[in-house]
Amino acid sequence: MRRENVTSMVEFTLLGLFPGTRHIGFLICTIFLVYVVAITGNTTLVLLLSLDPRLHSPMYFLLSQLSFMDISLISTTVPKMLTNYFLGTSGISYSSCVTQVYFYSALGSSECILLTLMAYDRYIAICNPLRYMVIMNPKVCLQVAIVSWVGGAINSAGHTTYTMHFPRCGSREIQHFFCELPAVLKLSCEDTSPYERAVLVLGILFLLIPFGLILTSYTLIILSVLHVNSSKGKRKALTTCSSHLVVVLLYFCPTVFIYMIPSSLHTSEQDQILSIFYTILTPMLNPLIYSLRNKDVGEALRRVLFKSLITR
Repeated sequence: MRRENVTSMVEFTLLGLFPGTRHIGFLICTIFLVYVVAITGNTTLVLLLSLDPRLHSPMYFLLSQLSFMDISLISTTVPKMLTNYFLGTSGISYSSCVTQVYFYSALGSSECILLTLMAYDRYIAICNPLRYMVIMNPKVCLQVAIVSWVGGAINSAGHTTYTMHFPRCGSREIQHFFCELPAVLKLSCEDTSPYERAVLVLGILFLLIPFGLILTSYTLIILSVLHVNSSKGKRKALTTCSSHLVVVLLYFCPTVFIYMIPSSLHTSEQDQILSIFYTILTPMLNPLIYSLRNKDVGEALRRVLFKSLITR
C-alpha cells in the first residue's frame, strides 16, 4: 500500500455522523439545538458567577472553570460538523484535524481532573464544613484550576504529536464526525499497538483513577448524609449527589469504553454513539444539573433579570 507522510496530507474526509442514515437531518437539527442550549447555559452561568459577588466562592469558581471547558469542548467538534452538513461538504484540512485532536484531548483530560477536584470540594464542604474555607481557600482554588488546564494541555501535546506522526496508507476517510484520536489512528499503516498500550496506561491515570476518586468522594458524602437527622436536608443532599453522579457516569463510562477497551472489540458506529454523550450531551447537562438548579444561582439569575427590567 502507498505510504503518505503526514506532511503531505492536505485534507481528510470526515464521513460524518452515522453515514447512510435516513434521519440525518433530524439528528443534525437536534444536535444544533443541544449546542445552542449548551452555549447559552454555560455562558449564562459564567456571567452570573462573575457578576454576582454572592457567588464568589470556591465551589462556584470551579463551576465557572467547568463551564469554560464545556463551551470550548463542544465548540471544538460541533461547529465543524454542522458547517460540513449545511454546506454539503465533508473535508477537514490537516491543520484543522490536528487542532481538533489537540483541543478535544486537552479539554477532555482537563475536565476529568476538574471533575475529580470538584468532587473533593463537595466532600470537604459536606463532611468537613468547619475547615472548608481553610482547605479550599482562593489560592488553592486557583492552583486547582491551573493544574486542570495545564495537566490536560501537557497530556494532549504528547497524544497529538505521537498520533499525527504516523504515516497514512492512502485512505483519508475518518469514520467519525470529528478527528478523534482512535479514529485517526485507524488510518495508520504502521503497527500502533505499542502506542495503544501507552494510551491504556494514560487512561488509567486520567480516567480510571479520577473516576474511582469521584465515586469514593460521593460514597463518603452519601454515608455522611445518611446520618443527618433532617429528612429534608438528607433528601436534598441525596438528590444533588445523584444528579451529579449521573453526569459523571455519562462522561466517564463512554470515555472509558472507547479508550480503555481494545478497538477490535467495538465498532466505529458504537464509538460515534458513545462520543455524543461526552462531547455534546454532558456540556449541555453540566450547567443545568450542577448550577442552574442551584438555589443561589437561581436567585442570582432572578436578580439580574429583575435589574435588567428595572433599568429599561
